[in-house]
Amino acid sequence: MVENLTADKFKERVFDYENNKEWKFNGDKPAIVDFYADWCGPCKMVAPVLDELSQDYKGKVDVFKVNTENETELASIFGIQSIPSILFIPKDGQPQMAQGALAKESFEKAISDVLKVEK
Repeated sequence: MVENLTADKFKERVFDYENNKEWKFNGDKPAIVDFYADWCGPCKMVAPVLDELSQDYKGKVDVFKVNTENETELASIFGIQSIPSILFIPKDGQPQMAQGALAKESFEKAISDVLKVEK
């Protein structure tokens, strides 16, 4: 299931940007974070794909959403210029950002290549 994150939840579940200068992932499994807005057409196209992926990779990958309209601080910290912006976070290593409405196949490739997770 896709979980909506507030700034506080993000700091707890993903990255405490207030207390850490260097990237330190707080999650226990790789994650995808979708930075979106309700008015964004391409974001609406990505939503059902993320719902499917959250089921396909249940227990292996966490899928989160951040509403950039409500969480402007988070959007600013991650330098979100366009939406959707998708952050792929491996268990170890640096996260990678992708922009635009990705197809399911593109998500699956990133999950395999960046997150090192197979179905």
